[in-house]
Amino acid sequence: MLKKIIPISVLLFSLNAYSQEKEVAIEEVLLHDKFLNLKYENANENVVVITKKDIENSPAQSIDDLLQQYVGMDVKRRGANGVQSDISIRGGSFEQVLILLNGIRMNDSQTGHNSFNIPVDVSNVERIEIIKGPAARRFGQNAYAGVINIVTKTSSEETIKSSIEVGDFNTRNLTASGTFGTEKFTNLIQVSSAKSDGYRYNTDYDIANFYYQNQYKLKNGKILFQGGYSEKKFGANGFYASPKATEQYEEVQASVVSLGLEQKFEKFNFNTSISWRRGQDMYLFNREKPEIYRNIHIGNNLQAEANGSYQSKLGTTGLGVEYRKEFLVSNNLGERERDVTQLFFEHHFSLLNNKLTISPGISWANFSGKDNFFYPGLDVGYAINDQNKIYGNVAKVHRIPTFTDLYYVSGTEQGNPELNPESAISYEFGYRFEKNNWLAKASVFGRNSEDAIDFVKQTLADKWMAENIGNIDTKGLEVELKKTANNFIKSYSLGYVFLENRLSQSQPFSRYVLDNFKHQLIGKLENKFGKYVSTQLIYRYQERMNKDSYHLLDARVNLDYKDVTLFVLVNNVTNTKYTEAFGVPMPNRWFHVGVSYEIQFKK
Repeated sequence: MLKKIIPISVLLFSLNAYSQEKEVAIEEVLLHDKFLNLKYENANENVVVITKKDIENSPAQSIDDLLQQYVGMDVKRRGANGVQSDISIRGGSFEQVLILLNGIRMNDSQTGHNSFNIPVDVSNVERIEIIKGPAARRFGQNAYAGVINIVTKTSSEETIKSSIEVGDFNTRNLTASGTFGTEKFTNLIQVSSAKSDGYRYNTDYDIANFYYQNQYKLKNGKILFQGGYSEKKFGANGFYASPKATEQYEEVQASVVSLGLEQKFEKFNFNTSISWRRGQDMYLFNREKPEIYRNIHIGNNLQAEANGSYQSKLGTTGLGVEYRKEFLVSNNLGERERDVTQLFFEHHFSLLNNKLTISPGISWANFSGKDNFFYPGLDVGYAINDQNKIYGNVAKVHRIPTFTDLYYVSGTEQGNPELNPESAISYEFGYRFEKNNWLAKASVFGRNSEDAIDFVKQTLADKWMAENIGNIDTKGLEVELKKTANNFIKSYSLGYVFLENRLSQSQPFSRYVLDNFKHQLIGKLENKFGKYVSTQLIYRYQERMNKDSYHLLDARVNLDYKDVTLFVLVNNVTNTKYTEAFGVPMPNRWFHVGVSYEIQFKK
């Protein structure tokens, strides 16, 4: 592995010799949680912020494609271009990551396979905030291995932006969005459609998204509304059951509506929201013969929360409460419902002229039919100077099983209603350097899990059985370096993660836990050619615990002239044969060509 890393490291570092030292300050970004709005440099966790510029320059076709370009993120895709993806962080499972859309929970209580049905096209995302590590005491259930918050932005500017794209396998994508409003009332609306015949037999897809968001300004506050709908119809050749199940088909829908209020007083900040998320999943074992086997699941999650923070001489104290009702009606899983109640408390204070920041906190959760759970945690950071900082954190987390974990029954799988919740102690110690156009990070982390949940079997002929498979000891190392400039080389970065998972009880066949990456290396290079042309190359290497490994290279070329952008995307430039989830072959080289146009109207 080191032989593969060293040449790439030398190449990226040597690029600095060709770029003049023009200082480019890293964009200041505020990170939002229930209680605090912190600057990036004040965070005592391993945080990644993907900005609007990062998104516009990326060769990603979807939000999940974008996430896999960042170290520590393991995106296991079935199909391409956002059809279906399992998102995990640092060796956790896809059920252990909390997905938020503007702070509103998107996780599906039926199955985590559907949690990333997001009704927003990647072109309309303002930024993505990622917390690597536990955050349950701030965000609650599913914030076990990390949190991903997808942020969109309204505007009063009257603009229309459209994009048309075509590619191999009769791929065609169309996106249109607009912003409008007044100084007090701002809006964003977006519609998108993506279709393809598929890169192999029965992998066609038809994806449609609609999203609307508005914001009404109050005196020292604002009212927030969002509503969105996503529908995906796709051939699922080998996605589930068995690779021999080539005729599978699925249709999934996700809807979300939320209404929120943020209000500031002299020393007290208050925010509250109510939200509804509906998910529908229809599966056919044979799309031409639905009578053979058909599943349909309809789930509804209703949630209300209220949070407040008070600033005093002792620091900032936060207190919050959250209630969620989860419903499911299914011809396979039956009629199910459960209640989730959570309380949150955190205090943030500084010492030594604000060089030392400390954030202890705890949350309590009650799940109907289960015990009470407590999630204590502590974050500590020390700023050595304006450029150098060390930090550490430790926390306890839990995750209750999904309805699929508990009750699913098929010819190849069997749920287990006696499953215990997963729990873990998670920790990290890290260092961060930031100065103008340089950013460097290094950290060691670990997670000691108990009662880990997985689908396992003893022989190839057996069913996959949901079980608490014992304890998992996870340890890892992560390093990252990035430089930004205003020259021919606009930026370059290199990131590496080593990860080790050890099970206390060996399993002959594990469906998810033993499929995590062991080595991950990601390099990026962005160039500017003259006034109008820019390029980005992204190289990825991953070696999984099961020894499967692959190299990938993606590329994008932009030609920007006034309000028009012509672009060419090439995914998997090297035509690598590889799989990411459940042995499903991923696409070979895939070309896309498109144009986007933005119109700004003067008021």
